[in-house]
Amino acid sequence: METTSTDKTSAENTGAGTTGMESIGTLVVLGATGDLTSRLLLPGLGRLLTEQPGRRIRLIGADLAPRDSQQWADTVRAAFDSVEATGPAVDHVLAHAEYLVTDAASAEDLQQVLASATGIPALYFALPPAVTAQAIAALHEVALPEGTVLALEKPFGVDRASAAALNRQLASLVEEDQVFRVDHFLGKSTVLNILGLRFANYLFEPLLNRDHVAKVEIVYDEQLGLENRAGYYDRAGAMVDMIQSHLLQVMALVTMDAPQSVHATDLRAAKTEALRAVRPFGGDPVAASRRARYTAGTIEDRRLPSYVEEHGVDPERDTETLAEVTLESSTWRWSGVPFTLRSGKALGAARRDIAITFREVPHLPTGLDGHLEPTVLRLCLKPDAMVLELNVNGPGDPFVLDRGRLTADFGAGRLNPYGEVLHGLLDRDPSLSLSGAAAEHAWGVVDQIRAAWQSGQVPLEEYPAGSPGPQNWQS
Repeated sequence: METTSTDKTSAENTGAGTTGMESIGTLVVLGATGDLTSRLLLPGLGRLLTEQPGRRIRLIGADLAPRDSQQWADTVRAAFDSVEATGPAVDHVLAHAEYLVTDAASAEDLQQVLASATGIPALYFALPPAVTAQAIAALHEVALPEGTVLALEKPFGVDRASAAALNRQLASLVEEDQVFRVDHFLGKSTVLNILGLRFANYLFEPLLNRDHVAKVEIVYDEQLGLENRAGYYDRAGAMVDMIQSHLLQVMALVTMDAPQSVHATDLRAAKTEALRAVRPFGGDPVAASRRARYTAGTIEDRRLPSYVEEHGVDPERDTETLAEVTLESSTWRWSGVPFTLRSGKALGAARRDIAITFREVPHLPTGLDGHLEPTVLRLCLKPDAMVLELNVNGPGDPFVLDRGRLTADFGAGRLNPYGEVLHGLLDRDPSLSLSGAAAEHAWGVVDQIRAAWQSGQVPLEEYPAGSPGPQNWQS
């Protein structure tokens, strides 16, 4: 049985803010010549402006590379063309695009950039974490226009201590609701799909607790290898790149209590409380974690070298390309339920879902036979869909059970993930942004596990590229 939901994501055509506050007047991209900007940020902006032809913003690119405003406009146009962005808002941005050669760590340069902005500015730090930290330090010597918004890419810090220090620096610059800690992985459509399924359906929510759920798996496995990302990935690994930055946020959406509303204050508070309760399963980070990295292998028709032979990789770092951690939420609702978070690269099959496995039936009436497994509610990510796997009477002999699947396609939003992030940013709506406290709690969980790894208590295993992972991990 298949059903398709209607597309509930709409984008305002007027460009008016959804929070009742004045929208951003100038978007400043620090790191304008980087890959993140051209590959993700600008195409997302193009889609947003196409959906909102009435929005008017100025776009300033700022970076060390020697460019002029025409070259910057050409870069923006190419990115917009890649998503077929058109309309008055797109034309306005292209006509008024400006580029300033800028050292992001220089207070003088940053002051010059802000002096060129009109209206309320948003500074988007499309920069490496170390440079972002230097830029934030420099901003303390700059007169920030009232309402200035700061948008930071993950990872937010490198551990709990550095995240806390960065939070203190930001708090001395602007209010918390003016800080956007960006997680493009959870675009607004995905967040609302999960919340809608949980809190708008009486069928599911009463069952999502320790009495009925046996385990939860949150998995993001990729077939892609390193893809020339050694500069970042070799220092982050799968744990920081996916589990700390993204999958813990997904876990928070599954375990959180119902917020009063889906507005920023209520939603962020509920997610923060959910993350506060997360800990390694059984309080044992050694037994609750595994790590591995890929060796040479073949994925479909692609031959991949061993990770340690990839360009830019330092084998002495012992960077993992596959990480798996089992966590629990120390709350009345979820205590004792294992949540397994896993992400890896160069695996034989891609898998992106949340699998909620319910407990087995306490007794199967005599006379019923066949294929009997626990019921599984599977929420697929990118594209978003729901699959309910359950036992039904099979065709032919009605006494023989078979496996059935009920599926529902949530439907894609009109905006891509970065378009949704920028929609919230330009409207000064931090609903999709991680709070400072939540970022610290997420690092606290990961720090415990990485300490166990660094002490040598959790071995770094290996798996051939194109395989499901280490052989002894297969259940």
